[in-house]
Amino acid sequence: MLDTDNFDPREIPIYSIPQAAQYLRLPKDRLRSWVGVWSSKTKADKRFFEPLIKLPNPKNFELLPQSKTTLLSFINLVEAHVLIAIFKATGFSRKQLSTALDYINDYLSTPQLYAGKEFERKVRNLLFERFGQKLAASDREQEAKQILNTYFDRIVRDEAGLPLKLYPFTKLPGSDEPKTVMIDPRISFGRPVLAGTGIPTAILAERYKAGDSIDELAEDYNCNRLQIEEGIRCELQLVAA
Repeated sequence: MLDTDNFDPREIPIYSIPQAAQYLRLPKDRLRSWVGVWSSKTKADKRFFEPLIKLPNPKNFELLPQSKTTLLSFINLVEAHVLIAIFKATGFSRKQLSTALDYINDYLSTPQLYAGKEFERKVRNLLFERFGQKLAASDREQEAKQILNTYFDRIVRDEAGLPLKLYPFTKLPGSDEPKTVMIDPRISFGRPVLAGTGIPTAILAERYKAGDSIDELAEDYNCNRLQIEEGIRCELQLVAA
């Protein structure tokens, strides 16, 4: 059990890359490229890009069990969620995404904090100010703005603008997808739960794999079928990962 008395649970590194990628419905290799140094090689030279997501410094958590595995915090998880939105909205390559974020970082008081409210407020204007012509030319500007809104709408923030909860997508992202599954670092050690119940989705998936039916689980946990189905879907491995 983690001793979180001395730490903000949002900043504690607890998610492995496979776990985070699964919760976000993101290919693992893509997430790896976002949290690590990345290079782009041309005939002329080889250029290195800094990680898009800045991971917690393990030295800040010496009181906690140490791991040799790369771990993300809840803040990192939300940052990856935001980067997915920008990636889907723009269709940028890893190199173009780095360029766009470098441009936006120049206007932020806390660079690389993509989970913050300041980034959410400024990303729309700055992104379309710098790259809007390209998006408008492909008739994707309105669609891109809708994608950003849909992703940002699934983040719950505190008064300081930092994320408290995330409602990850369990299937294809869309504004009409219900917020059935929730990730809150203060509940179930940051593992996904059914919103409003605290029931870990991992338990639902384990029981389903063991042979319990959707109806049996819905009756046992006093939930409807949709809640159970979404909870189980959250625990499914992404095929493309």
